[in-house]
Amino acid sequence: MTGSSSRMLTLLSLLQTPRDWPGQVLADRLDVTPRTVRRDVDRLRGLGYRISAIKGPDGGYRLAAGSELPPLLFDDQQAVAIAVALQSVPATGIDIDEGAARALATVRQVMPSRLRHRVDGIRFTGVENETRVDPAVLEAVSAAVRDRHVLRFDYGENHDLPARRTEPHAVVARESRWYLLAWDLDADDWRIFRLDRMTPRIPAGPAFTPRELPAADAQTYLAARAKGSDADDRWPCIGELVLDLPAREAAQWLGRDGTVEAVDAASCRVTVGSWSWIGVLASIARFDVPFRVVGPSELRDAATALSRRLSDASEVR
Repeated sequence: MTGSSSRMLTLLSLLQTPRDWPGQVLADRLDVTPRTVRRDVDRLRGLGYRISAIKGPDGGYRLAAGSELPPLLFDDQQAVAIAVALQSVPATGIDIDEGAARALATVRQVMPSRLRHRVDGIRFTGVENETRVDPAVLEAVSAAVRDRHVLRFDYGENHDLPARRTEPHAVVARESRWYLLAWDLDADDWRIFRLDRMTPRIPAGPAFTPRELPAADAQTYLAARAKGSDADDRWPCIGELVLDLPAREAAQWLGRDGTVEAVDAASCRVTVGSWSWIGVLASIARFDVPFRVVGPSELRDAATALSRRLSDASEVR
């Protein structure tokens, strides 16, 4: 592919993003002059692409809605993204594995041989998500969220619970599961529902005015509820301890629930959270090394209580 053709392909790829592109920004992205951008835009128009010009000091370009783009116009990054995304579908939990496989085969057929070779070289295996969500459920729930319409659905593994009436706020994917965050009209409170346990009732209900979420965003709220909080993504019990273990060895096992700071070559200071103070101690005890409680006082009290409990449990009866 010549330099000019490659540049025009990149320009067309940028214009597919639904936004206005100032001429100078496009020039900077393509490493050319604004005059070259204008010439390339004229060439694309000559090929039938409807590109609108925005007037004014910050004027630029936009690809008109309804422009049909040949499916073979993928650059290298897009080809890799398609291959990875479609092969990752089984791990998402959305029950569209067959459709994804057919889509990858279809896209592959219309790609130039160079890109087809790259796509064919991307092969990997992942853990298939056992929790499956019907794509029709995802579509119906997402549409209700988008349109701000009351969503009614049957809920429960066997749909053995009463139908729910909700004002849907957001669909969130977290740790291989899909959730709906919604205001439950019957409970008069925020609730979180799993999409794999839902069967939406059609049609949707009336429109509603969105309520203010008691958190920064839907992902933060879901993470907060998973940790026993209502608004902040933090554990209710956070303790500080010193472990007789090098920081690098503690860090690889601590995960996202704590932080590690080296004290010296053989020990580290750990800050870790959990549902309870005993939970904090349990997360540290698994390292199987001597440790000392720094604080707070609730954690020291929990350590004393746990010591007595373990002592009683070890007595021969």
